[in-house]
Amino acid sequence: MQFELVEEDNINVSKQTYYYDYEEYEDDKGPATMIEEILAHDAFPKLDELVIGNWGAWDGSCQPIIDGIIENKEKFSHIQKVFIGNMDYEACEVSWILQGNYSKLWAAMPQLRELTIKGSNELVLGEICHEELEALTIICGGLPVSVIQSIQNAKLPKLKKLLLFIGVENYGFDGNENTIKELLAHAQFPELTELGITDSEIQDELTEVVLDSKFMEQITTLDLSNGTLTDKGGALLLEKIPQYPNIRKLDIHHNYLSVNMAKKLEALPIEVDASEIEQSWAHGGRIYMNALLTE
Repeated sequence: MQFELVEEDNINVSKQTYYYDYEEYEDDKGPATMIEEILAHDAFPKLDELVIGNWGAWDGSCQPIIDGIIENKEKFSHIQKVFIGNMDYEACEVSWILQGNYSKLWAAMPQLRELTIKGSNELVLGEICHEELEALTIICGGLPVSVIQSIQNAKLPKLKKLLLFIGVENYGFDGNENTIKELLAHAQFPELTELGITDSEIQDELTEVVLDSKFMEQITTLDLSNGTLTDKGGALLLEKIPQYPNIRKLDIHHNYLSVNMAKKLEALPIEVDASEIEQSWAHGGRIYMNALLTE
């Protein structure tokens, strides 16, 4: 098994990334053996952050890893941050990552502070109830409505950061702007300060939904990046952001704004990232734009 260490003060190992390379999973290494090797690793008891990368062949689910954590919950009781699916496109396209069912993880890790999941294929969050979770991030090319509804109904009283890659229809997003409107209307996150609704092919529509949501009065950071934001959405931001003095940071990088609109947004008296302006293209009488992360 391969691993990467991150040290604090050059003494204590706090973060560990575990992954298999091609030769290892050709030798029948996989998610079940990964859990065994993690538990046997000398650095494991010192960790507070666990990152799981490539766990084997592309057609293998991470479910044995999730189940292994649940079955050995006492041994994972010191882990406060978990990232499952940390792999780039060279290891596995995000749309190919086979995720799993996290329904029982919430109760098994009451100490968990941050959870990051990459990939939405076969992803199930179940009934989310967690007293301590502060950050939830889902990175994918298409977020299913079933997952969004689990988040909508979640009981996460200490959640401070929610970052969702909405993605596109071809890779799993089976909702529309009303799906996100319902999410933001019904979700109860009293401590939320960072909200990201990103990576969408309907970014203008979602921008309007977010700007009209109750969370605008409490968040300090708004992330609408990696999508197809145009001057239509940019004009809404210019109009609405000054109405919320609590907003300190706006991230809209990877967009389809005009240079003029980007400059206007960057002139707002807050931190604004309007970089990575993309160019749309026409074909067959239609205008095409892409969200950043899809396949």
